[in-house]
Amino acid sequence: MAGFCSCKTRLPTFHGGHTVNHDVLMSRVSRKIRDKRLLKLIGRYLRSGVMIEGNVYPTRVGMPQGGPLSPLLSNVVLDELDKELEYRGHCFARYCDDFVILVKSQRAGDRVMHSITQFIERKLKLKINSRKSKVVKATESEFLSFTFTGKKVRWAQKCLDRFKYRILKLTSRRWGVSMQHRLRKLAQYIRGWMGYFRLSEYYRPIPLLDQWIRRRIRCCFLKQWRKPKTRFKNLVRLGVDKVNAAKIAASSKGYYRLSKTYAVQQALNNNYLAKIGFVSLKDLWIRFHHHR
Repeated sequence: MAGFCSCKTRLPTFHGGHTVNHDVLMSRVSRKIRDKRLLKLIGRYLRSGVMIEGNVYPTRVGMPQGGPLSPLLSNVVLDELDKELEYRGHCFARYCDDFVILVKSQRAGDRVMHSITQFIERKLKLKINSRKSKVVKATESEFLSFTFTGKKVRWAQKCLDRFKYRILKLTSRRWGVSMQHRLRKLAQYIRGWMGYFRLSEYYRPIPLLDQWIRRRIRCCFLKQWRKPKTRFKNLVRLGVDKVNAAKIAASSKGYYRLSKTYAVQQALNNNYLAKIGFVSLKDLWIRFHHHR
């Protein structure tokens, strides 16, 4: 398919200032729910107000941002959009207020964008986010932080950049925490990130990312062992011969350069790091794609 129509509705949240009409929402909810007590409870949830800088403001429109019921109500509002797209025979995918429609040409994409925008704004009383909605080729599009190259799915580059920035923070030598705490926080973040982006079929950078993260962890160990005597003692304890351990202990080179030396890599090898809690991106990716 040569064209890709990408849209994002501006589903109202109290912080975003959007305008989901409560009457429109409740009329759609009442089509499926007959219990007046439950409808009254949902209405109270919508009108419960929002606190901004210590002040409570009434909420006559919109849904609470981050509220447990908001995703469900979003789907209630946009269910009519799904049915309209199915009726028109479009190929599409939607997750909450993000959706994409696949068409065959740029011209068809422009036409669909115009007609769907009118449907959403007139029938559903919502607003299209014009900044994020566009008609582009599938290879130039992004959906839920993924991009598409041929038949393969990849993570968006900006998401990888954010991942690296977060890793820099978690492996900062200025962060005065124990190695156990650092590795636990690092493992939580890596598992969470790969739990979402493991769908990506782009394997090439993953081993390099693992190497980079391990090197930064080794720097953190060297920073903790900053005294020559402590450095020598720990390197010998981890299996380095005394001659090479003495060279590293007496070296004036920076942590990052020392982290790549044979002696440091021998002491803080991959197996040892895994034993003390390092979680490998590569292992998580392979486990998902080649679990058999």
